[in-house]
Amino acid sequence: MQLVRKIFRWALAFFFSTTVLAVVVYRFVPVYFTPLMFIRTFEQLADGRSVEWHHHWVSLSHISPHMPVAVMASEDQRFLLHHGFDYAAIEKAAKRNMTGNKRKLGASTISQQTAKNVFLWPGRSWIRKGLEVYFTTLIELMWSKQRIMEVYLNSIEMGDGIYGVDAVAKYNFAKDAESLSRSDCALIAATLPNPRKFSSKTPSGYIRLRQIKIGREMRFIPTFPKEGEDINPNTTSGGIYHRKRK
Repeated sequence: MQLVRKIFRWALAFFFSTTVLAVVVYRFVPVYFTPLMFIRTFEQLADGRSVEWHHHWVSLSHISPHMPVAVMASEDQRFLLHHGFDYAAIEKAAKRNMTGNKRKLGASTISQQTAKNVFLWPGRSWIRKGLEVYFTTLIELMWSKQRIMEVYLNSIEMGDGIYGVDAVAKYNFAKDAESLSRSDCALIAATLPNPRKFSSKTPSGYIRLRQIKIGREMRFIPTFPKEGEDINPNTTSGGIYHRKRK
């Protein structure tokens, strides 16, 4: 029993030291690959398809300033206000989903999605969810909001075999991430709930409607702060936090 306890303590110490180290390293080092990228590659091979892996890291300063605004409007409008978890959105989603509505409402923040994409695997389990909470807390403590956004925009899936905003810009729009227009960014953001089902290259009518809605929401999030700039939502995020939300 004493040996088991010793092994457990060492395993716990190893887990915490390696995970904290990984988060510290990724605070400064570009994220060139994620678990999801490898999983999608294995899925493509298992299906007998050729491997599609389009990914190119770019700094936030070389991404269209409309892109952070678009994903905030679509995925997490309180990104600059919360510390990783939007409890108001969680409560709203829980109430909605308890009604039995077939269209489930999600409440994952950009911070949570970043933690999941960079450090974890896709799927639904209490273990994975617990690790997501753990890694979300770590990156909120150790990374700036700008760094979280930079990693998010470079690592999330934006199409079949397409990862990050520069890859989707080149593959679907024939331009680089810095040249994306406001409309392009709203269209990309519109596909994020399911980027392998919805395409920003050949958008459906439903995606076009989402694009228009996101474009309207973007009017209330006019700017995203650069690294080192004030992130006070009163000065950087317009009136979205002050108007009455439906």
